[in-house]
Amino acid sequence: MHGYSIARIVGLFAVLFGLTLAVPILIGLWYREPEALHFLPPMAGSILLGGLLWLVGRQRPTNLAVRDGFLVVVLFWVLLGLLGAWPLMQSAGLDFVDALFESVSGLTTTGATVITGLDDLPRSILFYRQQLQWLGGMGLIVLGVAVLPMLGIGGMQLYRAEAPGPLKEEKLTPRLAQTARALWGIYVGLTLACALGYWASGMGLFDAVAHSLSTVSTGGFSTHDASLGYFDSRAVEAVAIVFMLLAAINFGVHFVALHQRDPLHYLRDVEARYFLLFVLAVVILVTLVLRIEQEYDQWDPSLRNATFEVVSVVTSTGFGIVDFSHWPDFLPILLILISFVGGCGGSTAGGMKVLRVLLLVRQGMLEVRRLIHPHAYHPLRLGRRVVDDRLMQSVWGFFAVYMTAFVLLVLLMIHAGLDSVSAFSAVATAMNNMGPGLGEVAVTFQAVSDFGKVLAVIAMLLGRLEVFTILVLISPRFWMR
Repeated sequence: MHGYSIARIVGLFAVLFGLTLAVPILIGLWYREPEALHFLPPMAGSILLGGLLWLVGRQRPTNLAVRDGFLVVVLFWVLLGLLGAWPLMQSAGLDFVDALFESVSGLTTTGATVITGLDDLPRSILFYRQQLQWLGGMGLIVLGVAVLPMLGIGGMQLYRAEAPGPLKEEKLTPRLAQTARALWGIYVGLTLACALGYWASGMGLFDAVAHSLSTVSTGGFSTHDASLGYFDSRAVEAVAIVFMLLAAINFGVHFVALHQRDPLHYLRDVEARYFLLFVLAVVILVTLVLRIEQEYDQWDPSLRNATFEVVSVVTSTGFGIVDFSHWPDFLPILLILISFVGGCGGSTAGGMKVLRVLLLVRQGMLEVRRLIHPHAYHPLRLGRRVVDDRLMQSVWGFFAVYMTAFVLLVLLMIHAGLDSVSAFSAVATAMNNMGPGLGEVAVTFQAVSDFGKVLAVIAMLLGRLEVFTILVLISPRFWMR
C-alpha cells in the first residue's frame, strides 16, 4: 500500500473540488445574493485540506498498485461527499445527515432530494446542486487521471475502479490521459449543445445551463419543484429526451462515431442498438396501457408522457413532467424495474447496464439450447465477438452481489420505518442512481429517518461504484500483504 501517493492524489482531488466552488460564488455575486459568501469557508477548507494531503505525499511519488486504485476511489468519494455537504450546511441550512444525503445524491447523479421550495432558493445554491451532478457524472476521478501523468503517477488503476460497465480494460486511446481528455471533451461538448438546445426552446439562460448540467450527467436535479414539468413545453421535453439518450450511450461509441464521422456506428454497436430498441419497446407498452386504462383521454398525451418518463427513468436521470407513481395498473412498478437495466456501460447512466442484462439474457437462452442439444458447441456471442468465460463469470458475480446488497438494504430500510413499497423503491432508486421512487419517496426523501437516509447514501455509493469497488475494501484479503 502506497500511503503517500494515495494522500497526494486524494489531496489533488480535494483541491480541484475546492476550486470549483468559485463558480457558485461568482453566480451568487452576479445576482447579489449574500448566501454566496457562505461558500467561502468550504472553498478555503477544501483547498487547505487538499494542499496538506498533497504536501504529505509529494516527497515520495510511486506508481499505484491495483489495491491503491480501489482505495483512492472510495476515499475520494467519501471525502468528496463530506466536503460537498459542507456548503449545503452553510448556505442551505441543512443538518449534517440531510446535507450529506443531498451531496452524495448529487455526486452520484442519483437526483433524490430532501429539499423542497426550490423555486425560492438562491441561484448560487441551485447552481451548486447542478454542478455537483455534472462533476460526478463523468467523475472527477477521470478528470484527475488526465492530470496524474504530469505528477509522475500512472492512473490506469483509478480508471478501472471508477469507470462504469463490464469492459473496463478497454481504452479509447493508447494513453489513459488521452482517453480521459477525449471523454471530457465529448462530455463538455454535449453539455454546451444541450444548454443551447434548452435556450433555443424557450428556457432562460440560467435554467438552460443549469438543466444541461443535470441532463448530460443523467442526474435529474432541477431548479424547480415541478422539475421539467414547470416549463410545460414540448420543445424542452424533446431536447431533454435527446440528450438523456445520448448521455446514456457509451461515450466510447460517441468517440468512435465522431472520430470516424459515421453516425451509423450507433446502430452497429450491439449495446447501443439493444438499448434503443429496449426503450422503444417499453415506450410502446406504457403508451398502450395508459390509453387502454384511460389515464389520458387521447393518444397524444399518452405517448408524450410515456416517452418522457420512460426515457428519464431508464437513463436514471429522474426528470419528471408527471408523477408516474400514480399511473394505473403495473406501470409504477414497471418503471422502477427498468431502472435496474439502466443505460450503457461507459455512460453517465446508472443501473446494472444494458450489456450485463443482455449477456444474462443470452446466457439464459443459451442454456435452453444446450438442454435441447447437449453435445453441440454453443459459444456465447456479442455481435461478432465470442464472450469468454471470465467475462461471463464476472457478470454473474456482479448480478449476484448487486441483488444480495439490494435485498439486504431493502430489509434494513423497512427496519428504518418505511413500508414495503417505499423501501423497495427507495433502495432501487438509490442503487440505480435514478431519483424518484414510489410511496413516501415518490417526490422527496424528506420524511425518511436519518438512519434510512444513511442507508440510501450507502446504496447510492454502492450503485455509483458498482458494488465491487467498495466490497473489495471490506475483504480481509485486501489488507493482507
